[in-house]
Amino acid sequence: MLAILPIDSGRYGTKEMMNIFSEQKKVDYQLEIEGAAAVSQSEIGLIPKTVGKKILKAAMSGKISVKRIKELEAKSDHDTAALVESLSEKCPKDARPWIHYGLTSNDLVDTSNSMQMRDALNIIEPKVAKLASILAKRAVQHSKIPAVGRTHGQHASIISFGLKFANWAAEMAKHVERIEQLKERILICKTLGVVGTGSLMGARSLEVQKRVAKRLGLHPAEVTTQVVPRERYAEYIFELALIGATLEKIAVEIRNLQRTEIAEVAEHFKKGQMGSSAVPVKRNPIKSERVSSFSKMLRSQIGITFENIPLWHERDLSNSANERFVIPTASILADEMLETMTKIVSNLMVDEKRIIENLYMTKGQIFAEFVLEALIKKGVPRFVAYRDVQRVAFEAKDKGIQYIDAIKKDKAFASKLSEKEIDAIFLPEKHLGASPVIISNVNKSVHRIVKRFI
Repeated sequence: MLAILPIDSGRYGTKEMMNIFSEQKKVDYQLEIEGAAAVSQSEIGLIPKTVGKKILKAAMSGKISVKRIKELEAKSDHDTAALVESLSEKCPKDARPWIHYGLTSNDLVDTSNSMQMRDALNIIEPKVAKLASILAKRAVQHSKIPAVGRTHGQHASIISFGLKFANWAAEMAKHVERIEQLKERILICKTLGVVGTGSLMGARSLEVQKRVAKRLGLHPAEVTTQVVPRERYAEYIFELALIGATLEKIAVEIRNLQRTEIAEVAEHFKKGQMGSSAVPVKRNPIKSERVSSFSKMLRSQIGITFENIPLWHERDLSNSANERFVIPTASILADEMLETMTKIVSNLMVDEKRIIENLYMTKGQIFAEFVLEALIKKGVPRFVAYRDVQRVAFEAKDKGIQYIDAIKKDKAFASKLSEKEIDAIFLPEKHLGASPVIISNVNKSVHRIVKRFI
């Protein structure tokens, strides 16, 4: 069989996530819904009390296969009808009339979608938490290393190298919070029938839905048409894409820092690995590039889910086919990206010597901010001081000399600052600012948010 998509070939996607979106698992989810609905209906007297457990037993028997459902679907051209018929074949005669009572196809489709999203988040959320924890630890590990802070791709000022990791750790922890907040909105159980009124079950349909939701670990829908509002699906995909964007942000920084000209970090390069088929010495950041590649694809799913929100009247089918792609694709990609980035960060090689060397790449001009501050504190007006700092910096660059030497020889500085004061300015470890405190605060915050997962 030809694998058209890389996820079909097993190249990408973890087994645990792929299983959630397998054909048989989807059938099992929908059968569980049928069983839960029948038992709930029998408990409150909507259907005969003797049949609910019979339907549940048949639904959970593990004897209803995708193969049989497809055989029936070939005749009916309706997948849900085929599933119901297949379930009926396994039920006693007295229970058969009550299978799927008061339900419609999308009660199974939408509720099983929620079950898939529920289980997908149960895989994704702990991985987000784990990555946040790893990043926080690396932030603390590198907190005392002064490094180049870059804006517009240019050297700007000095930061703690650990601050990079702290920024990433804090945002990954926020994703854990976001996931927790959205569960109640997106993990929806809907068993309200053809147009959301509960028609055949009447007012008691709400009690049935409440009971089914509890059995399935979902939240009962407040109001629906024939389908759960697609804003819920859009929020799910958006959050996965947002996680992906954060992962790409990390990946892009790693890719840039691994450039030959910077070389402050490098992805782990295992024994026997080949970086290039043509250039033996290359060590390419291929895993980070993979994350960036997946992120583009993951973001592209957002637009589809927004297009699915405005359906005709109580529903149409313009959303149905694409959701069979979008929900699994987004979930599998997000999970794969988390797996990949966790390996990257855990094994990331940091070259502290090169980080320090890069601080002095501009011959000390990265200290210009602090030279400016020193003049201002001596009473020099800001813009007078600014122009002098800039003038001497540009002159030093043109002459190819150290900035500190140029300052010591210039009257504008020598008249205000002693050599000892100037020397003290050019000590990078003095210019980490609040970085150590920020990193410590982030580490504590991340630990508080993720501790139940670690």
